Amino acid sequence: MKKIVMTGGGTAGHVTPNLALVPLLKEAGYEISYIGSYTGIEKKLVEDAGITYYGISSGKLRRYHDWKNFTDPFRVIKGFSEANQLLKHIQPDVVFSKGGFVSVPVVMAAGRQHIPAIIHESDMTPGLANKLAIPFATKVCCNFPETLAYLPEGKAVHTGSPIRQELFSGNKESGLAFCGFNADKPVMLIMGGSIGSRFINNAVWDSLDKLLETFQIVHLVGKGNINNSVIGKQGYQQYEFISEQLNDIFAMTDIMISRSGANSISEILALKIPNILIPLSAAASRGDQILNAESYEKQGFSTVLQEEELTSELLLNSVNKVYENRASIIRKMEESKLLDANSVIMNLIENIK
Repeated sequence: MKKIVMTGGGTAGHVTPNLALVPLLKEAGYEISYIGSYTGIEKKLVEDAGITYYGISSGKLRRYHDWKNFTDPFRVIKGFSEANQLLKHIQPDVVFSKGGFVSVPVVMAAGRQHIPAIIHESDMTPGLANKLAIPFATKVCCNFPETLAYLPEGKAVHTGSPIRQELFSGNKESGLAFCGFNADKPVMLIMGGSIGSRFINNAVWDSLDKLLETFQIVHLVGKGNINNSVIGKQGYQQYEFISEQLNDIFAMTDIMISRSGANSISEILALKIPNILIPLSAAASRGDQILNAESYEKQGFSTVLQEEELTSELLLNSVNKVYENRASIIRKMEESKLLDANSVIMNLIENIK
């Protein structure tokens, strides 16, 4: 039986594209193992998917001063040793990495053992973890065509981002029933990322009564961010997060407000949902979400608001404008040359040497 080791973690964005490939890998006859950190978010997500999971020590390479910068290199060295032993035990035919710092020792160990390794970079420019891993990789996949300029010519492949096929299986009526909504009023979905966004949440709550005049709202506020003062408002439902019902929620959504993580916006484009993107600021990130959002705005898929300038009035005006122009936005999305990333990447995996 063919064997593959998948790796990636730290955030859900480093896991879900891996999981999107799992059905195709199983269909192709692969035995799948996953290497992640001992306690990262990836552990539960992967184990819930029924995939054999191995944990290794993981550090983080920070661009800012932190006392952990002195201890984490030792964790990375330990992780490399553990990954090396695991790869010797599993003996995979190929390693597929979605990034995050836990993936670096795995890809390095694969390079040391001459195991072909494929990396996927979702953002416009490679993150630090992938930059460190690229020299040890055989191929580097990317989501945006602009990213090819930042990658080694002989390794780079424009594939797009893997999409979970179950996203297209949602049922609008089931979504409406789950939220207690009716079919007479449009639905807005608001997502601030896996931990939520204080900027987005506050702007929505400040303008909630006005928004509810036009929309029914599903608001994913992030863990620990439920606002008790707005519970019970007609046409408004807030959740920390949604898992099983998310496909049905997408099916009933007419307009979205979202962060601009690469995986999220790839799914929004695939689902053809008119949207407003509010990227993480450069002060809170390396600026990748800003570049992602700018690319989508340039192509006419999205309207972009900067969180530093976000007000309830600006949000209201932008929502109304996007909803009024939703037909033309959907047309532009339909005209986009969306790659079948799942098939392209599977072809790479099957033919890598």
